[in-house]
Amino acid sequence: MENTLLGFLGSLVAGLLTAVGALPVLLGKTPSRGFRDLALGFAAGVMLAASFFSLIIPALDAAEIYYSGGPVPAAIVCIAILLGMGAIALLNEHLPHEHFAQGREGPEAASLRRVWLFVFAITIHNLPEGMAVGVGFGANGLEGGMPLAIGIGLQNMPEGLAVAVALMGEGYSKWRSWSIAALTGLIEPIGGLFGASIISVSQILLPWGLAFAAGAMLYVISHEIIPETHRCGHQKKATFGLAMGLVIMLFLDVWLG
Repeated sequence: MENTLLGFLGSLVAGLLTAVGALPVLLGKTPSRGFRDLALGFAAGVMLAASFFSLIIPALDAAEIYYSGGPVPAAIVCIAILLGMGAIALLNEHLPHEHFAQGREGPEAASLRRVWLFVFAITIHNLPEGMAVGVGFGANGLEGGMPLAIGIGLQNMPEGLAVAVALMGEGYSKWRSWSIAALTGLIEPIGGLFGASIISVSQILLPWGLAFAAGAMLYVISHEIIPETHRCGHQKKATFGLAMGLVIMLFLDVWLG
């Protein structure tokens, strides 16, 4: 129960940093598109490092403990990664939502207001992030969850800013844009509670949970964040941001883990 509570609280704090990152819109300061792509690249780098160093490698170690040797541990982790990616792909396909660039995807949802389509899109992004934090705490307490909570929290800040700025571009007021961006961050504790609870029930599910969360995050990085950062010709800035996010998250994982 203690690790489950830590998973919920850790993912809650990480989610609240989404609101912190969106604060500049309340001050009337809209960052340039290049800066936003750099910041989103940073978020992708943090998630990429967290996926491998905080989730996939520990999943392999756990699989070797709870399952027999040979190819079985690697096979389990590979299957769980694909399941995580597939789960988010299904959500992306069947949940009504809207991307800031590509427009509506998924089934027709004419009765839904545009703002809720955006909220659904961010839900797809934030659930696996919260789940990853929850799994980290559920598996190894503070030692396993703290690096993930800090890393995900750091990447939530530019993500929150990007959401608020995009909503302002659609005609929403600065207060409403900030409020919606802040609200999307509160999805993460739900994922965190789910991830921590599953791992707390049975340790034999640990490698499955860690690798599943990693797969979900990898799908979001590849399908959503990187294409968005390269859409307006700021590939160099986005790649620099990715590199910085990756090495900072790697440093935090080694230092705090």
